[in-house]
Amino acid sequence: MPRFTNETERVLRASGWLPGRQVDTSSWRERTELGGFRWNAAADRFLEEFGGLAVDISGSGINSAREPFDLDPTLVDGEDHRFAQWAEIVGESITPVGELDSGRYFLGMSASGNLYLVADWLALFGQIPEALESLIRGRSPVPVEEA
Repeated sequence: MPRFTNETERVLRASGWLPGRQVDTSSWRERTELGGFRWNAAADRFLEEFGGLAVDISGSGINSAREPFDLDPTLVDGEDHRFAQWAEIVGESITPVGELDSGRYFLGMSASGNLYLVADWLALFGQIPEALESLIRGRSPVPVEEA
């Protein structure tokens, strides 16, 4: 069974992704940790494959607009307090992995591999590959209720 739908694979490939892609994440890790973020292994694995991609999409999606996103954790500089606050609520670290909608929202990956939309509120896209399917095909994340 294919990992991604044809549409998602086409968009990822157009953004520079190829199966087996490997990116060195050490500079991102150093910079984000210096900025006060916690780095986790799930985010590292995700960024090794998808880090550095700028996905330029728009238009209507399944149940929300399709918005561009950049998978670069340094775009989240200065937001360590926000990530720490949500990490405490979900009970595990959330590492920044990029931004959504030209910086309107941030993207973070939990230690268990969940991809989150991080803002003044938190919403769950799920695990990879479903989370990337949702982002690319315009499926809304599920809001996380504060405990």
